[in-house]
Amino acid sequence: MERILVSACLLGRRVRFDGGAKTSGDALLAEWRAQGRLIPVCPEVDGGLPVPRPPAEIEDGAGGPAVLAGTARVLTPQGADVTAAYLAGAEQALATAQRYGLRIAILKEGSPSCGALTVHDGTFRGHKIPGQGVTTALLTTHGIHVFTEAQIPDAATYLNTLEPPQ
Repeated sequence: MERILVSACLLGRRVRFDGGAKTSGDALLAEWRAQGRLIPVCPEVDGGLPVPRPPAEIEDGAGGPAVLAGTARVLTPQGADVTAAYLAGAEQALATAQRYGLRIAILKEGSPSCGALTVHDGTFRGHKIPGQGVTTALLTTHGIHVFTEAQIPDAATYLNTLEPPQ
């Protein structure tokens, strides 16, 4: 049975920067959870950041690949550099995925860790731009297909290519 890496906040865990969750009500996600397919992670917490914590964005909206390359940092509104925690969390998520042989992840869109299609632009004004978070960038470079919470049907389609229905 294929297992799926998933953002813990989508499963109701209160791990977001503001101490909240972003619980998904998706029926497929609930079914996969009941089947024991889901492996929850929170890269930010796993990287050593507390709950709650200041929000953070990738400077200049550069995206996760730039953070991995060392050409951009993850900063709080006060300018604190939290890049090391984001990198450590991404590495932990990758290690978890590799330990379980995971090929699929469903991660929280817009996050500086987990964003798959968009990230905030680094201005802390709520503006999103195309790009990937740090964890998504690392996972995709290792061949793991990352989907957003809005793309769960697409993840199911991909899952069926890995594990055809019986």
